Amino acid sequence: MSYCLLFSLALLFCLGSASRGLTTLTTAHSLELTTTPILTQATDTWLPPGSTSLPEGGTLSQSLSNFTGSVDSHGTCQCSVSLPDTTFPADRVERLEFTAHILSQKFEREFSKVKEYVQLISVYEKKLLNLTVRVEVMEKDSISYTELDFELIKLEVKEMHKLVIQLKENFAGSTDIIDILEVEIRNMTLLVEKLETLDKNNVLSIRRQILALKTKLKECEDSKSGLVPATPPPPAPGSCSHGGVVNISAPSVIQLNWLGFSYKYGAWGRDYSPQHPERALYWVAPLNTDARTLEYYRLYDSLDNLLMYSQSRAYQIRYGQGGGTVAFNNNLYVNWYNGRNIAKINLTSNEVIVSRPLALAAYNNRFSYANVNWQDIDLAVDEQALWAIYATEASTGNIVISKLNDTTLEVISTWVTKQYKPSVSNAFIVCGVLYATRTLNTKTEEIFYYYDTNTEREGNLAITMRKMQERIQSINYHPFDQKLYVYNDGYLLNYDLVFLQKPKQPV
Repeated sequence: MSYCLLFSLALLFCLGSASRGLTTLTTAHSLELTTTPILTQATDTWLPPGSTSLPEGGTLSQSLSNFTGSVDSHGTCQCSVSLPDTTFPADRVERLEFTAHILSQKFEREFSKVKEYVQLISVYEKKLLNLTVRVEVMEKDSISYTELDFELIKLEVKEMHKLVIQLKENFAGSTDIIDILEVEIRNMTLLVEKLETLDKNNVLSIRRQILALKTKLKECEDSKSGLVPATPPPPAPGSCSHGGVVNISAPSVIQLNWLGFSYKYGAWGRDYSPQHPERALYWVAPLNTDARTLEYYRLYDSLDNLLMYSQSRAYQIRYGQGGGTVAFNNNLYVNWYNGRNIAKINLTSNEVIVSRPLALAAYNNRFSYANVNWQDIDLAVDEQALWAIYATEASTGNIVISKLNDTTLEVISTWVTKQYKPSVSNAFIVCGVLYATRTLNTKTEEIFYYYDTNTEREGNLAITMRKMQERIQSINYHPFDQKLYVYNDGYLLNYDLVFLQKPKQPV
């Protein structure tokens, strides 16, 4: 009787524990119960030792029939229970976990692409806004634009169009916004092309008209050959076999200086060497935003490199002052900071070779040009020599011209004019003749005064000179290509000079 009681208690305890997923239980009073997972449904019924059938009137449910039991010699009851098939699907969970990992990796890759495209879209959105402003200015402004202006805008539009196509190819979902962006960029392209054809001041159309007129003129000249005397050729490059400047061309906009719109003051030009006049070395020297300090300059070995901002050599100096800088014989000449010294800087080594004061010259904004500060000493180059244009207290602010030795910077000769320097907007020298400009309005300058150091004569002129912006900061003349290099509120311009073909007769 005691054995049956103990076994019944053990069975109830075993079933309760098995329902909680345990595999082995041992009773606190040496009653050990062991269970094993079921593989097939068991049908045999366990009978107590010595019994051959179920107890009288007893029943046993199917859920309690899958067990076996015994009692050892120490009176310990042990039984094994076969549970229904509730095995946890570990293999399916493992497959699910692997699939989730793969999806997570794909998501991270796609998400990184999205972040990259979002950054690109932000960059091109700013470019598109800037481009829109530039196109609107070109629509409203009456300024002529070169082929380069339109080609640069077209190039930027094409880059944005390529990005949109790339976005469409990589996004499988909704592309409504990208489609709209593509349409806007296509409209921008059409607008630029239309603007290029409709702009009446466009340099391209003018050039085509000029070319057609030249062709007709050539045909006319051929038909009248022998009847009209030949036009005298222009003076040879670097030659002074002419009667002086009588006219000037419209400006050609080269580009904005490489530092941007904020750097409105400075100078630029082409190095001139009488021994190698064909040498193409261009320099650009914007002043810092204080409109006084010259700290950086760049060199370009060709005009194409300058136009494309490519293959430049950048240098730093400490420090030049004002926009009176000029290049001659592979040297840069500047007014040294906070004084009347002129410094000679080698363009190959960027070293100061010579520094010498210009005797009696006023400095530090005492007699600078009109509308331009810190240009008390303006250096110039012509076919003959290196020059300094300045004023002194003794000249009461009138322009003084000195020819310098470009090696030692010593003064060779000096001339004092009757023209007050602060009333002049800028000046340059051609074949020993000083030409001074003044401002007529925001779009026009005038070459109004000259002083000839060869004859010591001076007088007035009236040569109109168009400009792109309001103020001209510096003018440099190059004898070989006979052009003026003008720094105009941060823009780099050049002009062709027109000379009187016959030398003036002395009075």
